[in-house]
Amino acid sequence: MLAFPRWKYLLVLVVSLLGLVFALPNFFPQDPSLQIVRKDRVAIDATARQQIEDELRRDNVAFSGSFIDGERLVLRFAAVPAQLKARDVVNEKFAAEYSSALATAPRAPAWLRAVGLKPMSLGLDLRGGLNLLYQVDVDGAVTKLLDTYEQDFRRTLTAARIDAGEITRIKTDDSPINNTMVIALPAGANAEAARDALAAANTDLAFTVVKDAQGANTVQMTLTPAQIAARKTYAMQQNITTLRNRVNEMGVAESLVVQQGAERIDVQLPGIQNSAEVKDILGKVATLEFRLVDMTDNAFQAQASGRAPLGAKLYKDKAGTPVLLKRELIASGDQLTNAQSSIGTDGPEVNVTLDSRGGDSMMAVTRLNVGKLMAVVYIETSHQTTMVDGQKVEKDITTSTVINQATIQSLLTNKFRITGLQAGEASELALLMRAGALATSMYPVEERAIGPSLGQDNIDKGERALLAGMLIVFGFMAIYYRRFGWVANIVLISNVMLLVALMSMIRAALSLPGIAGIVLTVGMAVDANILIYERIREELRNNVSPQAAIRAGFDKAFSAISDANVTTLIAGVVLWVFGTGPIRGFAVVLVLGIATSLFTAIIGSRALVTLMYGGSRRVTKLSI
Repeated sequence: MLAFPRWKYLLVLVVSLLGLVFALPNFFPQDPSLQIVRKDRVAIDATARQQIEDELRRDNVAFSGSFIDGERLVLRFAAVPAQLKARDVVNEKFAAEYSSALATAPRAPAWLRAVGLKPMSLGLDLRGGLNLLYQVDVDGAVTKLLDTYEQDFRRTLTAARIDAGEITRIKTDDSPINNTMVIALPAGANAEAARDALAAANTDLAFTVVKDAQGANTVQMTLTPAQIAARKTYAMQQNITTLRNRVNEMGVAESLVVQQGAERIDVQLPGIQNSAEVKDILGKVATLEFRLVDMTDNAFQAQASGRAPLGAKLYKDKAGTPVLLKRELIASGDQLTNAQSSIGTDGPEVNVTLDSRGGDSMMAVTRLNVGKLMAVVYIETSHQTTMVDGQKVEKDITTSTVINQATIQSLLTNKFRITGLQAGEASELALLMRAGALATSMYPVEERAIGPSLGQDNIDKGERALLAGMLIVFGFMAIYYRRFGWVANIVLISNVMLLVALMSMIRAALSLPGIAGIVLTVGMAVDANILIYERIREELRNNVSPQAAIRAGFDKAFSAISDANVTTLIAGVVLWVFGTGPIRGFAVVLVLGIATSLFTAIIGSRALVTLMYGGSRRVTKLSI
């Protein structure tokens, strides 16, 4: 007697129904859409939604529907021209409050969105968008660290009443960069006291007293290879985090920012086509510094002589006028916790919030300097490539501009505002400040823009390939294995449905190699059914009863099926873990496909066959 446990029937039924529900959003066509998000990261409510929709109607922009997805407002359009016009309206009328991004949205009913069901994400090669590959200046991160140390060392020695002379940097231990700082001391200075003071303030660094070529005492500090490697790793992680924050601030959904190799970052932005604006914001190395204005000396005289007075540094404002600022730093961009642009009584402004350390420093300085000027310095680093003697020379250029000078009216805390900006400057500055500063400069080494028409062409070709492959397989199985072949065909359809459902559940992105993985999964699922069916036919040739042949076929083919799939699974997991980009996309589909193939071929197929030939019925012949 051929039987199958009822709980397994129930399992197959439940899994099939769940798979159908989770796969359902993928069967609805995609419309061009516009995703809108508030710059202050507050969720868009019904009032804001109505305000945006009314503005679009006033500008005669037709949209086919809208819905709120988490913090975002999603507007659907019938055609791309309406989508682009809506983006222009939102960017013009709501630039200070909202960010927008081009995207696509399914026509799925509201109840599917209400329960949180979404279609598979599409990769750049299918959806279109922008792919940027950045080279990170990790050596520059070490140089910036030494700049910070130099300022700290001077402060420490001043507090210890020890004069510090010139601080230079040299290479030691075959280092490719300057990894040693040499602190010159005046004649008669206590070198051991200087070393002890520096060591007490910097417990993670090692300081030694060394005589220079002239026999004078110096204090030296050398970064170890481990410290250099740690700084480079930190720079990579900080840049990745900052890029992700900037992408989120721009309102781009389903973006991907990952490290590629030791010194590169890959940024994938589905649905984005305005590459110039995106590159300008993502790659900008910008930060702020707050310093007191040196009101005791003449900035024009300092500019003419080319030398700033002791304790001061020469800057220029946006008009090119020289400004002398104190060297002592009050607060910097890495101490910012929030920044919002708005329109105040003095025009566009940025409302700034500092962390506790920055707030304490701001209070201490402003308490003693009421009535004096404080300046805001905007520091930007850009990467430039020039030709020198026929060779490409790449270098970073840092520009520091005083964007605001204001009289300190009273004690300032950790919250204050910056004025003197244009509207566009205020919103961009607030975005960069909220997202955080890049740890070091970077520059794009590769840029690929994939148009939505090309992405749709890839989808169409992939669908045709999958459909053609499945039709050929269906025809072969139906002709060669007859009734059992139709069981295999039903199982194959269920397999693809479960695979799509799993990818939708884990929010895996489907790429062009992923479609190839689906086609391969269909072939592997057929292979499992063929092994079972051939085993059944072999048992029938040995004059085993039909029901016993079915039972033996499934039982004896299991070891061969599991061995073949486990070895493929190992390769797929390795590609998933160590692969990047298209390779990982293929591996994800392959691994999930193996899981669904084993379930449908071994359990699903057996359930259907047992329904047809199992129980107490007398079976004399199998259609196989």
